[in-house]
Amino acid sequence: MHDIQCPHCGTAFKIDESGYADILQQVKGAEFERELQGRLAVAEREKHSALQLAKATAATELQRAAAAQQAELAQLRAQLTAQLQAADVERKLAVSEALGALQQERDKLAHDLQQMQREQQAAAELNRAQLQVKYQQAVAAKDAELQALRAQLDQSEMAKQLAEQSLKDKYETQLKDRDEAIERLRDMKARLSTKMVGETLEQHCETEFNRLRPTAFQRAYFEKDNDASSGSKGDYIFRDQDEGGTEIVSIMFEMKNESETTATKKRNEDFFKELDKDRTEKGCEYAVLVSLLEPESELYNTGIVDVSYRYPKMYVIRPQFFIPIITLLRNAAMNALQYKTELALVKAQSVDVTNFENELESFKSAFAKNYDLASRRFQTAIDEIDKSIDHLQKTKEALLGTDRNLRLANDKAQDVTIKKLTRGNPTMAEKFAQAKSNPANLAGEA
Repeated sequence: MHDIQCPHCGTAFKIDESGYADILQQVKGAEFERELQGRLAVAEREKHSALQLAKATAATELQRAAAAQQAELAQLRAQLTAQLQAADVERKLAVSEALGALQQERDKLAHDLQQMQREQQAAAELNRAQLQVKYQQAVAAKDAELQALRAQLDQSEMAKQLAEQSLKDKYETQLKDRDEAIERLRDMKARLSTKMVGETLEQHCETEFNRLRPTAFQRAYFEKDNDASSGSKGDYIFRDQDEGGTEIVSIMFEMKNESETTATKKRNEDFFKELDKDRTEKGCEYAVLVSLLEPESELYNTGIVDVSYRYPKMYVIRPQFFIPIITLLRNAAMNALQYKTELALVKAQSVDVTNFENELESFKSAFAKNYDLASRRFQTAIDEIDKSIDHLQKTKEALLGTDRNLRLANDKAQDVTIKKLTRGNPTMAEKFAQAKSNPANLAGEA
């Protein structure tokens, strides 16, 4: 028997072992339920607080990183935010699944507890002690399972935090690398601009060309354009020729640069018209504007820009493409050199034909002169015969002289041959030889 005292009225009463066990069982069950609910509530608050703290920390860091970056990194930050949101959703799903599993386990435990209570009530007299032991074992097992689940939840939460931190560190590193690359490019641009303004763009291009002149441009001409007789002049003229002296390519260069502190900014197209005029007046085939103007233009920063749609055979380049544009234009002109040679040969043949025609005209003029002279003498002789018989002998001599002139003229006419006419004229000799060997061609040409 056990003495039990009421905490409210102070009345003491006795209770047997079975009643005491029932009361103890009820008290333990209620305490276990309260403790379980309390622990779950504490765990839920801790998870919620940690989650809110992690969200707040991540949001603060992301906002601080986003405020420090330029507009061009917006896409990268958007990707980072999307992945963080995906990780947050996965973490929430994991927490929900874990809480659902805990609730199921709690419900199952409560159900088992009720079942055990019913079984204890049904067999309280027979196996109360055994049921109590089993209940304690079940409670211990459930506590162990609950601890294992909590440990798994903690590990999952830690893994999520580590993944978030790793992802955050990764993109922060990428953002930092991009910032450093941007700073390096800006610094290089500033130093390049300073160098170009200090030494002038013309000196830079001349130095680059002279460095390769002995090996790549041995027969090339690259000098400043000092001829301002037309009212304007370019900066440099480039001409290259082959071993025979035939010009391969010619380029008129104009160099333009300005300091970043210049108030009035120029544009590249402001110089196109004048450059085309200089190219035409100096007889150059191409025109190239070497420019550091409009430094933020994506069009001119991509490489060699063809502006032939505005002015024929005109290009705009940055200084680093100075040597490549010369090489490209010269290589392209080399392919056309054969056609230039053939054109020169055709011109030479045309000169030969012109010379032949001139010689033929000279012969015709000389023959006509001799014939005219003979005709005048013949007419003079006839006049002398009509005037005076006394001058018959003189007229006879004049006639004889006329006959000699006519004979000489006839001899000259008879002495004219194709061989003599084509002497010193290989082109016409070849033409007549071809015509002689193939009369059909001569008839076709006629």
